[in-house]
Amino acid sequence: MRAVTFVAEMEKILVIDDEAPLRQLILAALRSRGFAGLEAENGQAGVDMARSHLPDLVLCDVMMPLMDGYATVAALRNDPATALIPIVLMTGRPDNAGMRQGMTMGADDYLPKPFSIGELLATVTARIKMQQAIRREAEKKLSDLRANISLAMPHELFTPLSGIIGFADLLSGDSTGMQPEEISEIGRAIAVSAERLHRVIENYLIYAQIEILAADMEKVAQLKASVTPEVREIIQLEVATLATKMERAADLQLDLAEGRAAMLDVYLRKVINELTNNAFKFSEPGTPVVVRGSVAEGGYSVSIEDRGRGMAAAEIARMGAFTQFERKMYEQQGSGLGLVISRRLMEIHGGTMSIVSVPGGGTTVTVFFPDVVS
Repeated sequence: MRAVTFVAEMEKILVIDDEAPLRQLILAALRSRGFAGLEAENGQAGVDMARSHLPDLVLCDVMMPLMDGYATVAALRNDPATALIPIVLMTGRPDNAGMRQGMTMGADDYLPKPFSIGELLATVTARIKMQQAIRREAEKKLSDLRANISLAMPHELFTPLSGIIGFADLLSGDSTGMQPEEISEIGRAIAVSAERLHRVIENYLIYAQIEILAADMEKVAQLKASVTPEVREIIQLEVATLATKMERAADLQLDLAEGRAAMLDVYLRKVINELTNNAFKFSEPGTPVVVRGSVAEGGYSVSIEDRGRGMAAAEIARMGAFTQFERKMYEQQGSGLGLVISRRLMEIHGGTMSIVSVPGGGTTVTVFFPDVVS
C-alpha cells in the first residue's frame, strides 16, 4: 500500500518594489525560508497581482513611480477581495508623518530601509503567525456559528411554523360547527405564530447583515456620522407599542429625558425593541419594566430594568449568537439573537452595552448611544 504524504500549502508573499535587485534579494530570502514568492515592479502591477493571486502577505515599497506605496495600500484596502491581506510598507524614510499616513491608509506594519535579512524574515514571520492566529479564531467562530445554527435553526423556525400549520388544519377541516369566537381565537393564534416566525427570520437576516457591515470601514464611518434627534419620542413610541402588543402596557414605566444619538433611527429602534422585548418576555405580567433615558457626557444613556428570572454571571459571559440559556427549563421562544444584535449594533456605532443581572432578582441592561463620533 502506497503511503500518501500531505504537504501544507506554502504562504505566498507578494513583493512590490521598483528596484529589481532588491526585489530579487527579498524573494531569495523568503524562498529560503519556505515561502512562495511573487513580485511586481510597481504599485499598479502589484494591485493586479494581489487580486489574481490573493497572497498571504504584501511587502510594498513606499517610494515608487506611477503609484506609490500609500496609493497601493489604499487600492488594496478598497477592494473586498484584498482588503484583509496584511501589508508591510518598506521605506527609507520612516518618519512619524509617513508612518501615520501609511497606518491611516491601512498598512499593518513598517520595515525601515536598510534592513537586514534577519529583520525582514522576523517581520514577515511575525505577521504570518498573526494572520494565522486571526484565521484560526475566525474559523473557530464560524465553526461555532455553524454548530449553533444547526441546533437552533430547526427549533426556532419549526415551533411557530407548527403552530401555523396546526391551526390552519383546524380551519381547513370541519370548521362548520365552530363558533365565531373559536374561529377568531384560532385566527389570533395563527397571527401570533406568524409574527414569531417573522421575527426569527428577520433577526437571522439582520445578524448576517450586521456582520457583513462591520467589515466595511467606510460604511461604519458613515453610520457613526448619522444622527437621530428626538430620541425620547422614538423610544417612548417603540416601547409603548411593544408593551401594548405584549399586553403589558400597565407594567411599563418610563422616565425619559430629551436627547439625541449618533445612530440611524431604524437601528436605534431595533436595539430598544430587542432589549425591551426581552425584559417583557423574561418577567411575569404584573411586575414592572422600567425604561429610563438620560443625557450623559458625550451621548445618551438608556437603561431597561425588569424583575424577571435574571441571568448568572457565567450565562452573561458566554452570551453569543443563536444561544438561549436554560432552554430545557424555560419555554420562552427566542434564539438569543436579540441581545447579540443589540450588542453588535452598539459596538459598530462606538457605543457600549452592559448587563447587570441577579438570578431570580431581575436584569438591567444599559446602553450608551454616543453623540456624533469624530
